[in-house]
Amino acid sequence: MKRISLLGATGSIGIQTLDVIREHPEEFKLVSMSAGRNMELCRQIINEFQPELVSVQEKDDAERLKPEFPSVKIVYGLEGLEETAVFPKADVLVNAVLGSVGLKPTLEAIRSGKTIAIANKETLVTAGHIVMEEARRHNVAILPVDSEHSAIFQALQGEKEKNIERLILTASGGSFRDRTREELHGVTKSDALNHPNWSMGAKITIDSATMMNKGLEVIEAHWLFSLPYDDISVLLHRESIIHSMVEFHDTSIIAQLGTPDMKVPIQYALTYPDRLPFVSGTRLNLAEIGKLHFKEMDLERFRCLKFAYDAGRAGGTMPAVMNAANEAAVAAFLEDRITFLQIEELIERAMENHSIIETPGLETIQQVDRETRNFVNSLV
Repeated sequence: MKRISLLGATGSIGIQTLDVIREHPEEFKLVSMSAGRNMELCRQIINEFQPELVSVQEKDDAERLKPEFPSVKIVYGLEGLEETAVFPKADVLVNAVLGSVGLKPTLEAIRSGKTIAIANKETLVTAGHIVMEEARRHNVAILPVDSEHSAIFQALQGEKEKNIERLILTASGGSFRDRTREELHGVTKSDALNHPNWSMGAKITIDSATMMNKGLEVIEAHWLFSLPYDDISVLLHRESIIHSMVEFHDTSIIAQLGTPDMKVPIQYALTYPDRLPFVSGTRLNLAEIGKLHFKEMDLERFRCLKFAYDAGRAGGTMPAVMNAANEAAVAAFLEDRITFLQIEELIERAMENHSIIETPGLETIQQVDRETRNFVNSLV
C-alpha cells in the first residue's frame, strides 16, 4: 500500500486525487493533507479518510479544528505545509497546491526521500534547476500529474533519450480559441471560466484561456525531460483526446490518447510503474469521435505562450518573474480589477522591467517573486 501526503486536498486536482484513493482503498491511504480555506470540505475529507496530520492556511481555522478532531494533528501556514510534505509515514507527496507556495514543501519532501507526484506547475517553472538537481542528488522520482507531461512520460517508457527528436504538447486552445484578438476586448470573467473540454480550478482555467497554462507546461517539459526549448513545440488540438506526443528521429511519433479526465494521469503517477483498472472512467471511442483536429499555434494571437518561450530561453530569474506576474495579474482579473487583455500587458511590463539574475538560489527566487508581485500590483 502506498501512503499519500496530499497538498491542496480541497482544490480541483486534490479532489480528483481523493477520488482515485477512494476507488482503490486497498492500494492507497491518505496519511497527511493540506487544505486552504474551504473548511467545510476539509472536515468532510478528515471524516472520510482519517489522515493523521492536517495543515490549513489560517491559524484560526486550525484552532477551531483541533477540538473537533482530537486524534488528528492540526497545523497551519507555510510551516504546516512543509510539515505535511515531509510527514514520515508518507511514501508519496502529491503536490496539487496552486502557485509558488508549493516550491519549498516540494524541496523539503525531496530531501526527505519522498516520491513526488507533481501537479504544481510553478515549482518547476520558477526553480526547475534547483528541483531537478535535488531530485538527482537524493535519487527521488519526479512523476508528472499534468495530462500533457504524463502523456510524454508514458510515451517515453522503454525509449532512449538519444532517439528523441522533439516533444509535442497539445493545447485545447481554452475558452477563447475561436476568437480573434480583437474579439477579446470586453470578455467577462464568466466567459473566460467556461472551458470547452476540462473542469478545472479558476486560476488554471484563466491560464488556459490566455495560453499561459501551456507556456508553463513548456518550461516544465524542459526540466522534466531535459530537452532544449527548440525541441518542444505546441499544437492546437480542439478535442483534448491526444494529450501529447513524442517524435523520434526515425520520424515515428508515439501519442498517448484518452478521454479528458484528470484522474487518469493522477492514478498513473500513483501506480507507476504499474497500472490499475479505472472503473469509473469513460473509455475512448474513436469511431464515435470520428475526427481529430490540429492547428499550428499562433504566438501573436496567444502572446502568453510566447512570453513563456522567451522567459524559458532567457533563464535565470526570468521564468520566476513571468510566473509571479501572471499569478498577480490573474488574481486581479478574477477580482474584476483589470480586463482580460491586461493580464498579458502586465506580464510583459514585469518581464521588461526585470534584470535577469543567473542561476538563482531559493532565497533569490522568493525575493524576485515578491518584488514582481508588488510591481504588478502597483501597476494595477
